[in-house]
Amino acid sequence: MNIFGKYYIIYKKFNFIRYEKGMVINMSETYVECLVARGISTGAKFVRILLVMLTAGFAILGLLGFPIPLLIALVLGIVTWFVYMRTDIEYEYLYLDKEIKVDMILNKSKRKKAAVYELDRMEIFAPVNSHHLDSYKNRQVKVADYSSREAKQPEVRYAFYYEGGQKVILEPNAEFIKAVQMVAPRKVFTD
Repeated sequence: MNIFGKYYIIYKKFNFIRYEKGMVINMSETYVECLVARGISTGAKFVRILLVMLTAGFAILGLLGFPIPLLIALVLGIVTWFVYMRTDIEYEYLYLDKEIKVDMILNKSKRKKAAVYELDRMEIFAPVNSHHLDSYKNRQVKVADYSSREAKQPEVRYAFYYEGGQKVILEPNAEFIKAVQMVAPRKVFTD
């Protein structure tokens, strides 16, 4: 037996990390994260403004000596807080070890796990308007949209079909697409 055998095992447990422009490459693992803010619709903006105005109006009436409007202002204030939490959303995509994790960040303060997708179960990954997705368009699938929901030129949103029953729309950056393409080159199209 070699006296250095024990130290060699300890040495092998530590992996060396190499950094590349937004990506951390750890021997066989790649880590990329991407943050996308979802746009607020005009209807949601209108509801937010209306709730703030109603809350302020009832609060002023309540401060003038009327107790019931003050109670209504309190309830409207709580409703306004919930509306702000549910309309100010960002999505964070994490790619690590053949998995795509999507988290929702509500109001830049609270994080919720939205979904986890394994690349082995992914069928195709291509831009939303790609001709590679033409054969998938007639499928009856559930759609999960984790993008900014804004059409931009050139198109930056990507779609992938997961296990034949779900279409997922993302808005990844170039490093994220490159990392996924390194693992599944025949499933990823960049047109």
